[in-house]
Amino acid sequence: MNHNIPSPALGVLHMNDGTQRFRLTRIPPSPELAPFIKHYWGVRWELAEGERYNQVVVPNPCVNLVVEPGKTACFAPGTATFSYLLQGSGCVFGVKFHPGGFYPFLGEPLSRWRGKPVPVMRVLGLTGEELEEPVLGLKDEQAMAEEMERVLMRRLPEPDPQAQLIREAVEDIAKDRELTKVDMLCVRMGLHKRTVQRLFDQYVGVSPKWVIRLYRIQDAAERLDSGRHGELVKLAMDLGYHDQAHFIKDFKNVTGQTPEEYIQGPRPASG
Repeated sequence: MNHNIPSPALGVLHMNDGTQRFRLTRIPPSPELAPFIKHYWGVRWELAEGERYNQVVVPNPCVNLVVEPGKTACFAPGTATFSYLLQGSGCVFGVKFHPGGFYPFLGEPLSRWRGKPVPVMRVLGLTGEELEEPVLGLKDEQAMAEEMERVLMRRLPEPDPQAQLIREAVEDIAKDRELTKVDMLCVRMGLHKRTVQRLFDQYVGVSPKWVIRLYRIQDAAERLDSGRHGELVKLAMDLGYHDQAHFIKDFKNVTGQTPEEYIQGPRPASG
């Protein structure tokens, strides 16, 4: 497995600022698990005494199995930003599944778990505590990924053609910024709209309309981070919006900030 896969921010807001305070490592899965899992990830931080940093992450259409002392669980896609307060030192390890890749392990519609943690016992037959010690007790992310592989391989599901179909559909949305309507997606998938909506409900847990909007806004945030935004009117048009007010509303719904607020940078942690 290869450490530190070069990749874009993948929904981590203000990534350039955040990586000055924590180290993010991504490790690819084995070929056997690659149809279901996008990558393993680890975050380590060691802040000065009294320093606090609030990292904001945009929601995404992937399930994450997060291994953290006392908080281990699987988290289905939500529709709001997620904030994590970093202070002191620590390490969190996770498994990021492909869109649709978690359903074969769970076997029930992801929409039932929207905004709620899925106990790892339902998926792996282990309690959170039974997973934390053998994973977090290891020396580095490579060893953690290998241990997690052994656990997941014991529950390896059969191939699921519909999971692959959903993965390809979400990848198409992510890559093609001209794909702005659910009807366009249905044509590409060769399926009726109701069928597409049902599959997203079952395999992803959120609607295809939400996924399309999410990727457009995530792309906007990454462009603002890199300084490639130009005027906001042009940015909105580039992303398929014909109304700047609609773009600003969607941007705030997903990120918690207006584009102008986002450009100003992250807010210090409070409380």
